Amino acid sequence: MDVLVNNAARFLDPDGQGSRRGDHRVVDTAYQDWVRAWEATLATNLMGPANLTFCVARHMMQVPAAEGLPTGRVVNVGSRGAYRGEPEVPAYGASKAGLHAFGQSMAVALAPHGIAVTSVAPGFIATDMAAALLASPAGDGIRAQSPFGRVAAPEEVAAAIVALAEPGAEWVSGAVVDFNGASYLR
Repeated sequence: MDVLVNNAARFLDPDGQGSRRGDHRVVDTAYQDWVRAWEATLATNLMGPANLTFCVARHMMQVPAAEGLPTGRVVNVGSRGAYRGEPEVPAYGASKAGLHAFGQSMAVALAPHGIAVTSVAPGFIATDMAAALLASPAGDGIRAQSPFGRVAAPEEVAAAIVALAEPGAEWVSGAVVDFNGASYLR
């Protein structure tokens, strides 16, 4: 195994009404729904990648890489929501901020073993998870956040991930790469 891409994303529907976004605003969510949203979101978006990274990194350290290839690469898919906040889905933003911090910790811990760890922080991407929101009246405003006037395609994110996993990409290890079409600058 040469590359692990941690690409988990979960918005939880706290009230069972079928919402794909899973809003859990602190001002109007029942406590039991709040706890359920946080537990499920952190389990998917943070604990899943942490556990996979543990298992895969151990494998990468034990099994020699093919000739000419680095020991391994881990690329985490976080979110710009980790930096700008997610007031309607705070567990999502917090989980992605945690993923970014986890990636930086693993970059330092795994570098002596030849494993580079990088994270990307995408903005809106035209995925199934975002389709309803992008098709809603809010969609035009979301696209207007970027001076490009659109959101990224999944293939564009995939190309960035592949570039970060390339053999010559060691020196970006530890970075969180903003990938949002200049829709949010920090």
